[in-house]
Amino acid sequence: MLGDGGTFPEPMDFPAAGADGKASIAFIQGQVIRHHQRFRASIPLIASENLISPRAAEMFATDLHNRYAEGLPGSRYYEGNVDYDPIETHVEDLAKRLFNCSFADVRPVSGTAANISALFSLGDAGDKFMAPELSAGAHISTQRFGAAGLRGFTTITYPSIPETMSIDTEVAAEAIRVEKPRICYFGQSVFLFPSDLEPLIEAAREVGASVMYDAAHVLGLIAGGCFQDPLGDGVDLVTASTHKTFAGPQHGIILGNDDVKLPDGMMLHKRVRSRVFPGVHSNHHLHKVAALGISLAEALEFQADYAIATIANAKVLAEGLWSRGMKVFAPDHGFTESHTILVDVQEFGGGAEVSLRAEAQGLVMNKNMLPGDTSAISPSGIRLGTPEMTRIGMGGDEMDEVADLIHLAAIGGKGSEVRGRALELKKRFFTVEYCWPTGAGAYDNPIFSPLD
Repeated sequence: MLGDGGTFPEPMDFPAAGADGKASIAFIQGQVIRHHQRFRASIPLIASENLISPRAAEMFATDLHNRYAEGLPGSRYYEGNVDYDPIETHVEDLAKRLFNCSFADVRPVSGTAANISALFSLGDAGDKFMAPELSAGAHISTQRFGAAGLRGFTTITYPSIPETMSIDTEVAAEAIRVEKPRICYFGQSVFLFPSDLEPLIEAAREVGASVMYDAAHVLGLIAGGCFQDPLGDGVDLVTASTHKTFAGPQHGIILGNDDVKLPDGMMLHKRVRSRVFPGVHSNHHLHKVAALGISLAEALEFQADYAIATIANAKVLAEGLWSRGMKVFAPDHGFTESHTILVDVQEFGGGAEVSLRAEAQGLVMNKNMLPGDTSAISPSGIRLGTPEMTRIGMGGDEMDEVADLIHLAAIGGKGSEVRGRALELKKRFFTVEYCWPTGAGAYDNPIFSPLD
């Protein structure tokens, strides 16, 4: 694979065998700086990535990183949390304000950890669990060979509509009534459109199933009032990671409505607390909880505008690709109502080939399975997202330029032109917006302590 006159990916560089400690530190520091420089010069298109604000990132280097806080505020298994406990309590209050809900647990350390905590709050190993199909955009953790299946849940998938990568609501509602699962799970990694939740929740309630919604990709759109309101629609629990369309730390969260009694007589909120700790987690990364609090506070001010801009940019990018002849999913439905775009690039060599070629030319995206694909390693599609481009201030004009660059990278043969244009475009966009302070550097080189 050729980039700008050389091999891509570049051959890996390592320190000399038997390098001493200082040489190893220097090597790692150098690689991190290269990483910063690469992203400063590239167009970020990964739908599941974003930029945390500088104020939130400051929490990573505090003493909170060094501490443990197993349990809940005021009832810890470790001492030393007298100053931290009010932070965690306030972060949960901020989450409840932003998402207009009555329950929040901010201890999960990732979206998948939040999912497993919620699953074991609503059911037990051996229970039937219904989720979207992997080839229709489901997250791998929900499948029989993923986190849910490996922990004993029996996964059954909903029928889907391939052209929109969405659940076939009418058929799925009937499948729920036939299968009678213990848990109905909604949410996807490729989430182009809101789910039609009302008839699905109605079917779940008829068979006594609990309902959870994985909002990892669309949490920020929900917070901005721009996607759908699963808690308002009546789901029992919403789980999410906190670093995609919601531009917080790489962490997790569980949100809930008013408390309900489960079939075994335990109250749901108490069950969630015990399934988060000690059920799945021990320590829950206190520095990231504090960073999440900063991000939630900023979201109360900025999230609505950011969510609107993120979706608008996705629509322009999708239209730009379609107008250049690329096979963007769901053209008859407006392509997307989220931050995500899905494109069939089989004619250009497939998702693996196109994504690697694009990266060599400064466009960072990921390959993605499409309906009918059997390999996640060599799929037919690419997935594109607008969270990070929007976060650094790009708008519609820039989206059309990016669409042209993606098209040229896909067809091949113009690597130097694409690389040069991508670099010139990115030179104008390198600060973090929609936060305090606006305009801080997004990809500045880190400042490392000298070794001598």
